[in-house]
Amino acid sequence: MSGPFKRRASLKTLPAIAISNAGDLRRRRSSVGVTHSSTTSAGQQEVPWDILDRCFLPVVFCQAAAIIISTVLNTLHISQVTSLTLFIWFTISTIAAVLFYHNLKVTAAGKAVLITGCDSRVGYALARQLDELGFTVFAGFQCASDKTAEELKEESSGRLHVLQLDVANETHILAASLYAVEHLPDGAPGLWAVVHCAQWVALGEIEWIPHQVIKKSTNINLLGATRVNQVMLPLVRRAHGRIVFMTSGLCRVASAVRGVHCALLAAVEAQASCLRQELRTRGVDVVVVAPGEFTSGSTWLTDEDMREQAIEMWSQLSQEQRSTYGEDYFETAVRSLEKFTKAQDADMSSVLRALSDSVVRTFPLPKYTPVTRQEKIQAFVADHLPRSVYDIVYSEK
Repeated sequence: MSGPFKRRASLKTLPAIAISNAGDLRRRRSSVGVTHSSTTSAGQQEVPWDILDRCFLPVVFCQAAAIIISTVLNTLHISQVTSLTLFIWFTISTIAAVLFYHNLKVTAAGKAVLITGCDSRVGYALARQLDELGFTVFAGFQCASDKTAEELKEESSGRLHVLQLDVANETHILAASLYAVEHLPDGAPGLWAVVHCAQWVALGEIEWIPHQVIKKSTNINLLGATRVNQVMLPLVRRAHGRIVFMTSGLCRVASAVRGVHCALLAAVEAQASCLRQELRTRGVDVVVVAPGEFTSGSTWLTDEDMREQAIEMWSQLSQEQRSTYGEDYFETAVRSLEKFTKAQDADMSSVLRALSDSVVRTFPLPKYTPVTRQEKIQAFVADHLPRSVYDIVYSEK
């Protein structure tokens, strides 16, 4: 559990039990758009990790080529040029070419995009943004008749279509496929992109989370996304488009009370890697967008949602489990999750930019990681250094 917490009212005094994956429109609308937040601290500024990743290998090859060519020219007495001079020249030319290649964009007109989970703040904002760019957008909602869907329809152009799409419902998926075929833009062979924004956040120590919550989280985060891909892939393949998954930059970082959620997002990333190999020869790109802590909960859960889930978890524990953990430990663990609900007005520009780039770029990266510097370092330490080092550096107080 992370950080000290002030003693508050007992969990027993909190409201009635209910689990939800989205709050009302008011908390969502505050973050719609791609403008930078003036309150974002310097330490939280976006770092262009994706461009650095794309440039890294070309620069390494520039160094190797400069050494080899310089050695050959000097040995043959053709030129006395140094490897440093060649390296600088090669690097400037290569980075210019890479950046030109990186920034090529497709024409939005005549292209259709399906977005699941538009009842989340991220999905809602992405649908708005792609509609403004000129794409035909099929926005999937768990309930297409609620106020959020109506607001999105009113604020968007006639190119945006609201769909009833619960990714755990086979009928909804098939109906969405038929609707998309009937309402594709003129001349469009299929869907240009399918963007998976639908998620269900299951937080808590693994022993505490009710089985039905784990099952629902699995159905939405993993099985639902897989079934949507199976049904929509023929349309995407015809358009030589792309599949976009949204996971988390920290899904491979071991953390108490996030076990189920991290496990499912890591499974999604593994599936994306396999799907990328399967579809490479079919002209279909598979992209993973992995933001930091932001997508672990703050885009789907309110503080009230978190407390209500805690009440349900506590009520379903056996008497032996309650006496083993104790209410104080349980409440402290739950309070450690409050950071996932405190960023309702957080700047989403970096996340939206990555999602937009995955759809708009002609040559998208396999993975976008709009994370902070601290999160990037933490993920690097967790992936590449011994676990003992990680435990020392990130030991929980």
